[in-house]
Amino acid sequence: MVILGSGESGVGAAILCRKLGIDVFVSDRGKIPERYKNELLQYDIAFEEEKHSEEKILRADEVIKSPGIPDKTELVQKIRARGISVISEIELAFRHKGDSKIIAITGSNGKTTTTALTGHICKTGGADCAVAGNIGYSFARQVALDPKPLYVVEVSSFQLDDIETFNADIAILLNITEDHLDRYEYRFENYIRSKFNIIKNQTRNDYFIYCADDPVITAYLKTHPLLSNPLPFTMQYELPKGAYVSENNMNIHLDKEEFAMSVLDFALKGKHNQYNTMAAGLAGMTIGIRKEKIREAVKNFESLEHRMEKVLTVRGVDFINDSKATNVNSTWYALESMSQPVILILGGIDKGNDYSAILELVKEKVKAIVCMGVDNRKIHEAFGKDVGVMVNTASAREAVHSAFHLANKGDVVLLSPACSSFDLFKNYEDRGRQFKEAVMEL
Repeated sequence: MVILGSGESGVGAAILCRKLGIDVFVSDRGKIPERYKNELLQYDIAFEEEKHSEEKILRADEVIKSPGIPDKTELVQKIRARGISVISEIELAFRHKGDSKIIAITGSNGKTTTTALTGHICKTGGADCAVAGNIGYSFARQVALDPKPLYVVEVSSFQLDDIETFNADIAILLNITEDHLDRYEYRFENYIRSKFNIIKNQTRNDYFIYCADDPVITAYLKTHPLLSNPLPFTMQYELPKGAYVSENNMNIHLDKEEFAMSVLDFALKGKHNQYNTMAAGLAGMTIGIRKEKIREAVKNFESLEHRMEKVLTVRGVDFINDSKATNVNSTWYALESMSQPVILILGGIDKGNDYSAILELVKEKVKAIVCMGVDNRKIHEAFGKDVGVMVNTASAREAVHSAFHLANKGDVVLLSPACSSFDLFKNYEDRGRQFKEAVMEL
């Protein structure tokens, strides 16, 4: 087995292979981070860094490809041309999970929050489960080192691209909006198909929880019949089976079970989080978590770092870290939940963003934009006519100081960049941490 890439998923897959007695070799074109290199040495796993030995790689029986490596890479094309099977780490983990059940969650936005909340509901209800995937440890690492009877797994479209037999007992699809199109030949339908891979192996014994208010999902389902049991959730009408919000109450109907709870009691605020909570609540009921435990978990859940994270109030100005908003749609959700005047910190590496999607919300709620990136031209072109004050900054500290200078008591400074972070930061976590440090300095 050859593993391309030495991040969390690659090293997790390598450890699982080692535990299973599979001959494994890890190859990374870049430098392997020290902590992962130490693990490879600890488990006596062969590896190389800063190169790919093609001759050795092309002799593999099977290749596990890191989600970060595009299919169009020359080496991946050569591997496929040889007829060598290419799978993702979640496929390997699935093959060796035994009788364990899986709740798998995907979507363009909200999947990390929903995964964490679903795991919290399961644990509050007494289930012996692990939360894995794109959130925390890789699925393969969890299966290798700490197997559980239930896994709550966040999966991305890149991971779903390379599955063969992977299947979730409960699959959740939150929404589909244009994202990562650079990886899908700039064709939205390719990305949609990738997201729907989450149900491609489902049977009538499985459940599919999905947003019935998402036009992309509902359009796809009209032409692709479901094999599993549908459990839709909506805010637009009442459902005999599934979940809906009506008059500030979340209602869940599942077979003969019913559950109601006021959305005002949700720990997570904002309309988008009502959708996330319906999905997580449905998953909890489907695996048999008691209603009072779901209620308790939804009430006391603590939101995640870098996702609408309240940092501090400084002289009446609130600072919110939403660094995980790496696309326009995430920023739309953040702005939609704001009730105070906003100083918005935007910018980074643009992934082909269409800022018109947030223009109306910006006009309505944003009094100033602080750009934080190497190239801010597109942001100025999108909002220059409608936002009176726009400034350029080149660091988190500079952005925080500029935003604070522009804010009045009662305003909110919102870091919700709508872009990737790699121009100025290592990743969105680094961006969020630097933002928080700069706020603390104030």
